[in-house]
Amino acid sequence: MPGLGNLTPPSRRRSIRARLLLLALVPLGIVLPLTMAVLAYWGGDYLDHLLVTKVRSDLAVAHGYFERVTEGVGRSVASLAASERLARTLRSPHGEAEQAVTALLDSTQLEYKLDFLHFSDVDHSQQDARTWPVIAAALLGQASTETEVFSGPQLFTISPALAMQARTTIVATANARPDRRESETRGLVIHSAAPVQDANGRLIGVLSGGVLLNKNLDFIDRLNAIVYPAGALPFGSAGTATLFLDDVRIATNVRLFGDTRAIGTRVSQAVYDTVLGAGQTWLDRAFVVSDWYVSAYEPLLDGRRQRIGMLYVGFLEGPFVETRQQAFTVVIALFVAAMLIAGVFAVLWARRVFRPIERMHATMHAIERGDAEARVGNVPCQDELGVVAAHFDRLLDRLHAQARALKRWGESLDAKVAERTSALEQAVTDLKAAQSQLVMNEKLAAIGQLTAGIAHEINNPIAVIQGNLDVLRDLLGPQADPVAPEIKLIHEQVQRIRLIVAKLLQFARPQDYVGYLEPADPAQLVQDCLLLVRHLLKTGSVAVQQLVDSTRPIICNKNELQQVVINLLVNAIQAMPTGGVLKITIEDWDESDMPLGIRLIVEDSGPGIGEADLARLFQPFFTTKKPDGNGLGLWVSKNLIERYGGRLTVSSLPGEGARFTVWLRHEPLA
Repeated sequence: MPGLGNLTPPSRRRSIRARLLLLALVPLGIVLPLTMAVLAYWGGDYLDHLLVTKVRSDLAVAHGYFERVTEGVGRSVASLAASERLARTLRSPHGEAEQAVTALLDSTQLEYKLDFLHFSDVDHSQQDARTWPVIAAALLGQASTETEVFSGPQLFTISPALAMQARTTIVATANARPDRRESETRGLVIHSAAPVQDANGRLIGVLSGGVLLNKNLDFIDRLNAIVYPAGALPFGSAGTATLFLDDVRIATNVRLFGDTRAIGTRVSQAVYDTVLGAGQTWLDRAFVVSDWYVSAYEPLLDGRRQRIGMLYVGFLEGPFVETRQQAFTVVIALFVAAMLIAGVFAVLWARRVFRPIERMHATMHAIERGDAEARVGNVPCQDELGVVAAHFDRLLDRLHAQARALKRWGESLDAKVAERTSALEQAVTDLKAAQSQLVMNEKLAAIGQLTAGIAHEINNPIAVIQGNLDVLRDLLGPQADPVAPEIKLIHEQVQRIRLIVAKLLQFARPQDYVGYLEPADPAQLVQDCLLLVRHLLKTGSVAVQQLVDSTRPIICNKNELQQVVINLLVNAIQAMPTGGVLKITIEDWDESDMPLGIRLIVEDSGPGIGEADLARLFQPFFTTKKPDGNGLGLWVSKNLIERYGGRLTVSSLPGEGARFTVWLRHEPLA
């Protein structure tokens, strides 16, 4: 046996070497993907969180600056309204007051860098108060400043130059919501108003002023410089700021191309729905004009707390993404280098392990191929592998002897077990068949006796009722007209009793009965059935819901179908003794786009049917209403429906009621 290892195929030796190398490299191979996955997930998520946190703080700074500018406009207007120089000017002689006030307002407007500044007496201010909340507040004695939207004509009335500045051509923008407008003529204005009072504290007018934000590049560039000063963003990213009127950029330092600002472009539909539609702040990445930015949008509200625009700040996402990808690349390169170095050392140090393992591997394959005498033999190395090889040979000797004995015993035992199993299976099969046949014979015999007794006991009273009903109608003559519907109903029910007796006889002797088929309207048939069970509905306080989604007629025996529907209705009503909802649905039955017929669904809101009862529900003589029921209703109904190619199914969950579905074909199968 010493030369057995020389018989090992080269492919096997390579396989063992590969496995030993994998043993050394797999831990690193597992560590690398796991580390990269954790790094990608945690690092990427953490970076995204940092970027969102950064842009949130940027938005807070921009919001603060916007509020400071708004407060500055308000302070300018309020200080002038309360100043002595305005009061002194207003006290000038009537002929000089108007010119003096105009001169004062013009000089103050330039001093405070306002776009307009006007004084209105109380009468004119009351008219403006209907339009501007800040003027209404000023008339009540309170200075107020809000961001408002001025229409083009309103701006033109103040100053044609302001109307020209506000006019913006709308640029077609990808992903923006549909809008047919070609230009935006409205203006976004920081609007402030303050009351003007005389020496006695009496209100004599309102001083209003404001700043137009449309194309106000000084304002937006100053805001951007405050939020993103030089060196504030690493990796070469650039920050931007924008003011929106509705969804149109009216002041921005985002470039469309070259030095052309993206004024007139519009925000995406997603941002519009979130910020202006839902009133939420957007803190996420967004596509801005031509690149992806980590963006923050917040809604701007006017004096009536309506959303009129947005304040935006953001910075380029690309530099951060590239830096993260470069970091991942460096980590991957380090792990690959580590795996290569580990692989070289594994090959050098594991060479002595290859050969003994290959010989044992070859021995195992030889035994698998049927060579029970194959052994490892002597191994040159006397380390743990040599001891294992010797023990392995001794174990193979013992296993070989035990295998021969077990094989003999197993062959004998298998033969006996197979013989006994075959006999037992045949006996069980015969017993089940005999039991099933016996039960069915007993049930059919009971049906025969029951139907014969019913036919004999019921037909005679029916004949007496029918005869006396005819005599009653003849004797009463015209006096029977007030109760003619009731007499007709009694006559119909007598006929129905006859049909029920005939149906029972039909299941005892099905070959002697053939149903009369005719077109029927399922909706009308359901109404007739509800009329017949109306006393049960009133007694049980059951509400009825009907949903008719099909106008297809069906061809059937009306009395048979009425028998099935009434049985289902009665069962549903009885399942709701304390009241509930009875739902009846008629809908189309289509399969593979082919109209087959209708589905008639009867649902109750009762306690439902247990899983054990569902399996036996359509078996003859099985009932859950003992001793009141005989267990034939659903069995008879199921057979009636299946006779015409349909089916009757049930579904139920405990506590959620039961749902019976009658699948009726448009025309019965031949």
